[in-house]
Amino acid sequence: MIPAQPVITRKSILTLLRLVAVVFSSIAAILSTVLPLLFYTNLSAGAVVAVASILFMGAVCIHGMLTHTLNDIADYQSGTDQYSPGILSGGSGVLKTGTMSVRMLKQLGIWMTAVLFIIALLFAFLGLAEFAVLTFVGIWGAISYSIKPFQFAYYPFVGEWLSLFPTMLALGIAAPWILLGQVPIWAWQNALINAIWCMAWVMVHHIPDRHADRNAVPVKQTTVVWTENKFGAKGVKLPAMVYFIFVGLLLFWMVWTRPVGAMGAGVFLFYAIYLVIKMDMDDVENVTDHEKKLLFLAFGTAIWLGVLV
Repeated sequence: MIPAQPVITRKSILTLLRLVAVVFSSIAAILSTVLPLLFYTNLSAGAVVAVASILFMGAVCIHGMLTHTLNDIADYQSGTDQYSPGILSGGSGVLKTGTMSVRMLKQLGIWMTAVLFIIALLFAFLGLAEFAVLTFVGIWGAISYSIKPFQFAYYPFVGEWLSLFPTMLALGIAAPWILLGQVPIWAWQNALINAIWCMAWVMVHHIPDRHADRNAVPVKQTTVVWTENKFGAKGVKLPAMVYFIFVGLLLFWMVWTRPVGAMGAGVFLFYAIYLVIKMDMDDVENVTDHEKKLLFLAFGTAIWLGVLV
């Protein structure tokens, strides 16, 4: 009997999208600067919601579909996903479970890249420069993170700073840039804090995979792998802690003009640091439990900053 070939289904697409991660990072970053436009400006609510809806769809298509498709292909080919013990980490799982094939993901990645590239060109042709730039930045982030000759995810610091950070920052400043024609200080503050918060969470996300990443071909030398190689076991939590310190410095900058917002976000930050310190880095379930809490804290921080401008 010939075994059934995997087919694209609604369930497999939802698995690939990993919507929880998208909502708690990308959608949160958008809301953090959309809410002030609704609450504290005279902009039409309809216009704000319309722009936000386009940004939401873009985040799902680029950060959910394209990014995860390309990342799954790269990590499966290098071998790291097959050996990952992670629950939230270790790819979407569509390849490990046989739900989708590498060929299907490659076809999906090519089509998604082509469609998004055409959409970006249409935005530019129609004079919607901001939407065009945002789409190109998103495509760059997804491709540069996973695909050769870039494959920045396989180098320490490069993946988060040259791929992840620009896309998250762009999402954060997008709505005010489009609707106000400028990016106010509060929008820069929210966008920067949310982007670096996301980077700190990703560093925790990489902890359960560090042994699999080290044995990948080529080696996936994430920042976590590099710091453990450099400083030993004490280096595993260091990247997340350093990025949380960056968030703290940004909150210190913000406290002079937005004290309530800064102090509330500071409470979330202190609890996040406590979770990382307390976390048992060799217990996958413990890391996963703390990672989930960090996702909620990231979302809470984004909304708090959006409400208290």
